Amino acid sequence: MLLAQNIANANTPNYQAKDVTPFAQTLAEIAPDLARTNARHLAGAPSTLRNNMHQRPQSKAIDGNAVSMDEQLTKVAETEGTQALVENLYRKYMGLFRTSIGK
Repeated sequence: MLLAQNIANANTPNYQAKDVTPFAQTLAEIAPDLARTNARHLAGAPSTLRNNMHQRPQSKAIDGNAVSMDEQLTKVAETEGTQALVENLYRKYMGLFRTSIGK
């Protein structure tokens, strides 16, 4: 949805392309606080919720627009590839699950 929004606003003056924070980074930032039940346990860092969207500095057009169509379309293609991989893995898993229960 965010990529579509960036592409749709490719000609909007002063529009800044947005991107989401990588999942691993977000997970590290919002990891739950762990209780120390033993003095030898490592202390965890306190978690803080942060906005998942950030703006990256980019080159701008004369009208102030910072959307790079090449970059956005590359991200769309990567997203499609990742989605296809996840769907394929899910189908394989469900096939193995059905085989294991005899259906």
